[in-house]
Amino acid sequence: MQSDPPIAFAAESHDPPALEIRINFGIFAGREVTPAEVDELAKVILPDVGEISIVSEQRHELTEDVEASLHQVRIEVDREQLPADAGERGELRDGLVAAAERWARACIADRGVEVAEL
Repeated sequence: MQSDPPIAFAAESHDPPALEIRINFGIFAGREVTPAEVDELAKVILPDVGEISIVSEQRHELTEDVEASLHQVRIEVDREQLPADAGERGELRDGLVAAAERWARACIADRGVEVAEL
């Protein structure tokens, strides 16, 4: 007898990525990233690291008095994909941040939505 896979489940531990680059996409674009744009970001980043995870997320941070919501894109790189040398790691990190910034600006210029004043 086959049962349905669980919808909700607990994950006791999670190994964080060795490098995480966060892109505040929604704040500047006024919208969520599209799947095609995520594919374009992957094409830009993959030649430098070989393997990545890209997470597109809608984050909600809440207290009893305040609610904040934002759309963020994260690039996660595992330790195995990073150079052992600290200087080389720093250069790679800076290059990936610059590439992510160029990608985000191009996406926003192409399909930006007017963002209301905060």
